[in-house]
Amino acid sequence: MNQATGRTVNPVANPALATASSEASPASPSTGAAPDAAPGGVPAGEGGSGAKDGSALAALQAALLAEHAAVYGYGVVGGRIAEDRRAQAREAHDAHRARRDALRRAVRRMGGSPEPAAAAYSLPFAVPDGAAAVRLAAELEERVAAVYADLVRAGEGGLRREAAAALREAAVRAARWRGTGVPFPGLAERTASAGRESL
Repeated sequence: MNQATGRTVNPVANPALATASSEASPASPSTGAAPDAAPGGVPAGEGGSGAKDGSALAALQAALLAEHAAVYGYGVVGGRIAEDRRAQAREAHDAHRARRDALRRAVRRMGGSPEPAAAAYSLPFAVPDGAAAVRLAAELEERVAAVYADLVRAGEGGLRREAAAALREAAVRAARWRGTGVPFPGLAERTASAGRESL
């Protein structure tokens, strides 16, 4: 729920992973504390010129909502993934928590109030087993990549560089989960998401 407008906000490009019920969030696959900074480089938003503040802030909020959804989704992945890929899921979960925290700080630096996470999110498909968990992990990364592509377009300076780094990381993780990659990460996912609006 956007506190300023009172409307439910879609955390990702595709509404299939939108705000759902008030059920409790699934257990996290990681027991460690969230890191204070994004992995690698300057935290999102730091060192930017501040130009195009309105669109950059909106894109930051969208990226933050996508990271909230990814953190929740990896809670589901961690509970279903096979043992041999559990460390990979834990690493991804920690990375998204770090990005989420960096985005919160970046929103505050731009004078915004960070969007909160929803109590729960609906999933794009059922996740009864490890194979479905791998599919969900790949889907999460592709959706996050699409939102970071928007932030690359809206941001400048340090914000753009950090968004590009986050886009690259998400694309690499998606390729590892799927076993294949895409030539233009963040763009192909955006097109695919538009075709799944009915989910």
